[in-house]
Amino acid sequence: MRHLNRCLMSIACFPLVLAVMPADAQIAIAPEQTHGTLITIPAYGEVIHANDQAHATLSIEEQDKDKAAAASRVNLKMKQGAEIVKRQDPTASLKTHSYYTYPVYPNDAGNTGNSKPKQVIAWRVGQSLDVTTTNLGDLPKMVAAAQALLSLNGLQFDLAPATSKKLDQQRIEAAYLNLTERVAGIAKAMGRNVSDAILESVDFEASGGYVPQQRLGMQAFAAKAAAPAPVEEPSFEPGETTQELHIVGKIKFK
Repeated sequence: MRHLNRCLMSIACFPLVLAVMPADAQIAIAPEQTHGTLITIPAYGEVIHANDQAHATLSIEEQDKDKAAAASRVNLKMKQGAEIVKRQDPTASLKTHSYYTYPVYPNDAGNTGNSKPKQVIAWRVGQSLDVTTTNLGDLPKMVAAAQALLSLNGLQFDLAPATSKKLDQQRIEAAYLNLTERVAGIAKAMGRNVSDAILESVDFEASGGYVPQQRLGMQAFAAKAAAPAPVEEPSFEPGETTQELHIVGKIKFK
């Protein structure tokens, strides 16, 4: 027992040495070990431009016991409304669509046991007009004039085709510049010269920017509308569009 105690005491007399590796120690890769390394690098380009084109949807709806009378008023007011738009903005592009006619039945939902066929009490007729223009300065005046007869049912701003084509070149340049900057940063981190990097491929993947469309509720006209009153000009903010381009480059070091 005494011998065991002496052995334990002898062990305690020797200092205990532990080799502790720092927590932040990293394994460095020598630059010469990166020869032939293939690296995939994502890059991004973005351009922002003020919207310079508007798409307005104007509509008309009439209701009458006489289907022909309702249709006649719709046809006349749509024709007059289109003439107002053309007069206010000769450069605008017009397109009519969504002409509809459907019957109106009495509201007898509470009488579920009634098996008699419902009688048509009126007819509802309507049509829409799409207006595309780059004349944003006169847009409020044009819309206000048209609202004397038609209702504004939708408005969207975006970029004119010529503007989009010009921005497409700019976003390609921005994305490629970002790629070259990232290649230089990666080469520096790896201890290599940028001149050692060979660009093997570039994959262009475009993604578009849209402006959310604002919808306004449709307004129904009375069967016998009064003479149209002047409408105050609305206020519009065209906003801007962001166009993006994502590309992926692959480089290999000599």
